[in-house]
Amino acid sequence: MASMDHEEIINASATEVWAFISDFSGLDKWAPPGSILHIEMDGTGIGAVRIITSSVGLVREKLEIFDAAAMRIGYSMDNQTPLPFKDYFAIAKVTKLPDNRCMVNWQSTFEPVGDVDQAKKVALDLYTSGLKGIRKQLGI
Repeated sequence: MASMDHEEIINASATEVWAFISDFSGLDKWAPPGSILHIEMDGTGIGAVRIITSSVGLVREKLEIFDAAAMRIGYSMDNQTPLPFKDYFAIAKVTKLPDNRCMVNWQSTFEPVGDVDQAKKVALDLYTSGLKGIRKQLGI
């Protein structure tokens, strides 16, 4: 089992950033341009599945944890993904900081398919490109 833990400080309020991360069906609003072609939802709340038609293929993610008070969301990815993971589980948490800033911590565990370092790089790229997209949407 491998893991990835990534933290970034964003110069925006935790509430503003959480609004993007918490919108499980709205990933296409802040993902890198062209990476998501379509999102379809099956259900709502815990247990909902987002079916993402992406530039690399079909990805299914299931909402496992949603804690609005703690600004924490967790999701799993099915093993039929074109990404180099099996048994993928991630948690993203937004923490309020002074001066209208926040910290985003994204942690995941997964069984790499192929090279461990490549799988970790793909996971890190997903998190950093998503946070870059949030910054862009917020104009920062």
